[in-house]
Amino acid sequence: MKTFKTMLKTELKLSLRGMDMFIFAICVPLVVLIILGIIYGNKPAFAGAEYSFLEQSFGALTTISICAGGVMGLPLVVSDYRSRHILKRYKVTPISPVLILLVQVAIYTIYAVLSLLLLFLAAKCFFKYQFRGSISGFLGGYILVIISIFSIGMMVGGIAPNTKMAGVIASILYFPMLIFSGATLPYEVMPPALQKAADLLPMTQGIKLLKAASLGIKSETVLLSVIVMILIAAVCIGISLKFFKWE
Repeated sequence: MKTFKTMLKTELKLSLRGMDMFIFAICVPLVVLIILGIIYGNKPAFAGAEYSFLEQSFGALTTISICAGGVMGLPLVVSDYRSRHILKRYKVTPISPVLILLVQVAIYTIYAVLSLLLLFLAAKCFFKYQFRGSISGFLGGYILVIISIFSIGMMVGGIAPNTKMAGVIASILYFPMLIFSGATLPYEVMPPALQKAADLLPMTQGIKLLKAASLGIKSETVLLSVIVMILIAAVCIGISLKFFKWE
């Protein structure tokens, strides 16, 4: 535990020196929230809806930070350490791949939780947002989304041969999930054909789960979403630990 705390403190300081995660994990979700709030305000999500468009979109907005940290941040840091032979130095110490990955997961979880709190406060203060669902259900879903999306980043960072390849893979995964999962472009305004394609993305399933939890509505797809995310997490974590490359 002492080693974990020491590494977490050091890595967090290094992360904060760069502005990448501050911009993409903290600022971008807030900007999207403000844009949606200005455009739609408290307008109903659809004719006869008991909740507003912003309330419908809140769950999706909270995943932007998770996607940024888990898919773009985590794998690039791990692969960069491999390219600079930092991981090779760790190999001759008692530090395991599990600890290295857990430290990075903890850092990007901090970004995600901070983003969630800021989004809620901004929505509540400026756009009269109302949380209509179960807090425990939402937090449980939020944790599951973090585990699922971060596991993808762990896999990419753990096995990518170099930073360039990790960046290519991360970009291929990041931008489709960010745009088409419903995180930035509302899922509800997509054409039916695009919705079907978006359903193949793991983050889309997470957003559906968070939407149902935040609005307090029953959804027939909740169980499917949970199963899909658990399977993705199990497979990706297993691959990242089994095939982790030190150099």
